[in-house]
Amino acid sequence: MTRASDTQGHIRGGILSKEGLPGWLNPVVRAVETVRPDQLSRFLPPEDGAGRQSAVLILFGEGEAGGGPELLLMERAGSLRSHAGQPAFPGGALDPEDGDPLGDGPLRAALREAEEETGLDPAGVQLFGVLPKLYIPVSGFVVSPVLAWWREPTPVGVVDPNETARVFTVPVADLTDPANRVTTIHPSGHRGPAFLVESALVWGFTAGIIDRLLHFAGWERPWDREKQVPLDWRS
Repeated sequence: MTRASDTQGHIRGGILSKEGLPGWLNPVVRAVETVRPDQLSRFLPPEDGAGRQSAVLILFGEGEAGGGPELLLMERAGSLRSHAGQPAFPGGALDPEDGDPLGDGPLRAALREAEEETGLDPAGVQLFGVLPKLYIPVSGFVVSPVLAWWREPTPVGVVDPNETARVFTVPVADLTDPANRVTTIHPSGHRGPAFLVESALVWGFTAGIIDRLLHFAGWERPWDREKQVPLDWRS
């Protein structure tokens, strides 16, 4: 596994780059460059600067055997106190070693956390954009969604079963399939988009980001928003 210092060295020379990206990512690149925070979520970082700085890695890859674009996700271990059993993007809180939270810190954190959680080799990952910071009220995290292209895919899997139950990829075609789209109803009454893919219900913050990316990239297909799935009270 690459040490954190090696990861930082890899991205220090060129943090973000759009060179050599596949053409199908162009709509995502345009969306990242133009979308406003309030178009992504109604939960925005507190104006007083409160919240714990964190980052997630939204990694697009090319599926095997002509399967088309895909996204890397992980399922959190059921024993965790927060977001147990929930599918999510790799990511977590910034460490001091990641650097400036207002600078390149979130980029380093996204790669470091993805490496720690999935065994991903950051040397094959090209970071190309960052969405506006968003807020997760239930945990107090201020999240920087970092977008990347899996230029040179490497094997991934569960590194620590105490934190991660499984690591998997989801074809974008499955995410855009109307048959796989539902609306979740939280016990609090909050409604949100969700996806039934890879034997998992992707909901919450992760599903919200995917939903908005599909919309602003022009990949969204009409789907039945009245098709509802209630969430367990423990969620």
